Amino acid sequence: MTDGRDGTDDREDVDGGVEGGVGGGDGGGVDRAAADDLDEADDDGDGTDARHTAGGSRRAVLTTVIAAVAVLAVVLSGLIGYRMGNSTPGDNSVEAGFARDMQTHHQQAVEMSFIIRDKTSDQAIRTLAYDIITSQQQQMGQMYGWLQVWGLPQTGSRPPMAWMAGGHGGMRMGSASKTGTGASGSSTGSAAAMPGMATPAQLQQLRDLKGRAADRLFLQLMTKHHQGGLEMARAVQGRTTVRAVTVLARAIETAQTAEIAQMQQMLAERPATT
Repeated sequence: MTDGRDGTDDREDVDGGVEGGVGGGDGGGVDRAAADDLDEADDDGDGTDARHTAGGSRRAVLTTVIAAVAVLAVVLSGLIGYRMGNSTPGDNSVEAGFARDMQTHHQQAVEMSFIIRDKTSDQAIRTLAYDIITSQQQQMGQMYGWLQVWGLPQTGSRPPMAWMAGGHGGMRMGSASKTGTGASGSSTGSAAAMPGMATPAQLQQLRDLKGRAADRLFLQLMTKHHQGGLEMARAVQGRTTVRAVTVLARAIETAQTAEIAQMQQMLAERPATT
């Protein structure tokens, strides 16, 4: 058996052997200190790594939170903007008035187009009439749908064109664009309030005429009718903040501007017969 002293000596011998192998001779003490420094450095390194890991995790979590908050802010701002630009129009609003009056305006264009489509032998006139029928009926459906979605009746209590009071482009409410195209009749009723509307007498004349005379009257009446529609489409664009209304009004303006130029050209190519 060995006592405590012997055990200590054995450990010292082992330590000495290690130190001798590393540093040799009397340098063992220095080598032990160096080894201790290395051990402490290793310990310190482990602590630093742990702190770095913890810090990195916190930064990752913070970055994720910031990104989520940013996304939420964008979504909320978009929703607020949508609400502000798409609030439901009221019964006396510009949007409701435009939707009702433009449906009435379009309905007459469709009526005139059906009259000429069924009687003309001019294929270009028939094609134009078909285009007006299909495009304006589709737009009427859009405006009818708006009023349904807004929870409003298809007819309002205000007189036609009240939403455009004060005029636009020189038009004043209560005056109609005169369709002095050789047709007879004076503006009465709703036609007196809506720009470009043909009178009942002018519509009857369109039904009664035949051949080139009917074709020319149709082009004349529809040109004036489109010009009135342009006034309405341009007027609402400066009065509404509802995007759907603005988009449709711009589409009407673009299409009817092109059709006016087309009809003026067609009219020039079809001189009146004597």
